Amino acid sequence: MVKFTPPGAIQAYLVGGGIASFAAAVFLIRDGKVPGPNIHIFEESEVLGGSLDAAGQAEKGYVLRGGRMLNFSYFCTYDVLSSIPSLEHKGKSAYDDITEFDRQIRSSAQARLVNSGGYILDATSLGFTEPDRVELVELMGMPEEQLGTKRINEWFKPGFFRTNFWYMWSTMFSFQPWHSLVEFKRYLLRFLHEFPRLGTLAGADRTPYNQYDSVVLPMMTWLRGQGVDFRMGCQVTDIEFNPLVDTKTAIAIRYTRHNLPETQTVQPHDLVLMTNGSMAANSTLGSMTTAPRLNPAKVDGSWALWRKLARKYPDFGRPHVFDGRSEESTWESFTVTSKGTLFFDLMAQFSGNRAGTGALVSLVDSSWMLSVALPYQPHFLNQPADVTVFWGFGLYPDRVGNYVKKKMSECTGEEILTELVSHLQFSAQLPAIVEAANCIPCMLPYITSPFLTRAPGDRPQVVPEGSTNFAFMGQFTEIPDDAVFTVEYSVRSAQMAVYQLLKLDLSPPAVYKGQHEIKVVYNAMKAINR
Repeated sequence: MVKFTPPGAIQAYLVGGGIASFAAAVFLIRDGKVPGPNIHIFEESEVLGGSLDAAGQAEKGYVLRGGRMLNFSYFCTYDVLSSIPSLEHKGKSAYDDITEFDRQIRSSAQARLVNSGGYILDATSLGFTEPDRVELVELMGMPEEQLGTKRINEWFKPGFFRTNFWYMWSTMFSFQPWHSLVEFKRYLLRFLHEFPRLGTLAGADRTPYNQYDSVVLPMMTWLRGQGVDFRMGCQVTDIEFNPLVDTKTAIAIRYTRHNLPETQTVQPHDLVLMTNGSMAANSTLGSMTTAPRLNPAKVDGSWALWRKLARKYPDFGRPHVFDGRSEESTWESFTVTSKGTLFFDLMAQFSGNRAGTGALVSLVDSSWMLSVALPYQPHFLNQPADVTVFWGFGLYPDRVGNYVKKKMSECTGEEILTELVSHLQFSAQLPAIVEAANCIPCMLPYITSPFLTRAPGDRPQVVPEGSTNFAFMGQFTEIPDDAVFTVEYSVRSAQMAVYQLLKLDLSPPAVYKGQHEIKVVYNAMKAINR
C-alpha cells in the first residue's frame, strides 16, 4: 500500500528560473495544493525569466534576446495564465490581458516579405512547384522513426528554400535548412491551421508588452505573493540519487550560493524538477560601437548539470547532441531603442501597418536573412512616451552583409542598423535614424539547439522510467507530437511533471491536432495549391 503524503508535507525544488519552473510552481499550488513557502526555485543568475527575459531603460537601451509567438492552440500556456491575476486590471487575469489586447490590436501584415529593391512581395501564394507539394504532403504522412536524423535539406530540393513558404515559415519559427526534419514535420502538423495565414500572421497572438512584462512578471508577482522561495545566485551543480534502491529517487541537491558550496537534503516524498539545457545560454551583448563576441564555451550551469546527470543514468538524455554544435544553432538578435518615431513612421508609410499590426517583416534577399518586428508601443512597462523600441534578428550571422561587407557576427549595432535601413531603402534618412537610435546586438550560440537533428533517447522523458520524485522540464524533454521552441512546450512539460509526480487524477490538455479537422486540412491544402 502506497503511503499518502499530504501536500503540506511536500517540499518542491525547481531548478532553473524560467517559464517551466514558474508554470510548475503554479500547478503545484493550484492543482497539487502544495503551499507556496514549500516551493523553492533555484536560479544561478540574478535575473528570472529564462529565455523570456527583457530588461533595460530608455537611457541605456532596452534588450530583448528573443520573442515568442503565442497561438490559440497553446492550451497549457493559456490555462496557467488564466490563473494569474493581471498586474493592471483588477478582476482580470494575465490571459484576459492577452486576449483583450489581441482583439483590439490585430495582426495583419501587409509587408510580410520584402526584396532587395525595397518592394513588397505578394505573399498570398506559398510559391510551391508540384514536386514541392508532393514532398511536403508526403513528409506530413511519414512516421518519425522512418525519418531518423535526416536534415530538412536532405528531403527537399534546393528550390524549396527559395519559396515564399520557406521564407515565411523559417523566419516565423527560426528553422534553418540543416535542422531536424522530424522537428520540421512536427511543426507542419502542429501549425497546419496557420497555412492560410502565413502571409499576414493573423493567427499570431501577441502580448500587450514584451513577454517578460506580460507573462513572467505577473507570474512572479503572484508566486511571491504565495510565499514561493526564490533562491537567486544559486547554481545547482549536482543532484544525488539514492544508490541503494532500484528506483530513481533524488536525495540531495548540491549547489553553490554566490560561489559557496551548499547542500539541500531531499526527502523521498519531496519533488525535484529540473530544466535541462538552455537556449539562451552564453548569450553576449554588443553596443552601437562594439560587436557581441561569440561565446560557445560550455560554461552555463544548466548544460553542465545535465551533462553530469546524464552520466548517472542512460535514459537521462544526451546533452552533447544539443550543446556541441553551436555553429548549427546560432543566430543573432538586436534591439533598437530610439528617441522619437522616425523609423516607425517610415515603416508605417512603407508597409501600410502601424506598429503592432505588421507582425514580422522579412528581407528575402538579405544574406543575413534579416527580419524585424515593430511591436505596439509602449513595449516595456517603464518605457517613456517619446521612446520607441523594436526588435529583429538574422538567421545567418556568419555571412557577409549585402551593404555592410562584414559578417553580421562582426558588426556593431550601428552597422546592423545600417544594413537594415539600406535593405528597406531608407538610406536618405539613415543619419537621422542612427543619431536617434541605440541598437544593441545579442549573440545566441544555442538559441535553435532544440531544432538540431536528434535520435530517440537524445531527449529524456519528462518523468524518466522508475523515477519517484524527479522530473525534467523544458525544451530538451521528449513530448510526443508537440513542437519545441515554444512557450507551450515548456509549460506542458511542467504540467506533465507535476501531475505525474503528485499522482494527480489530472492530465494536461491534449496537444492540438488540426490534421484531424476536415476544415483545417481543406484550408491548408487550398493554401498549398495556391
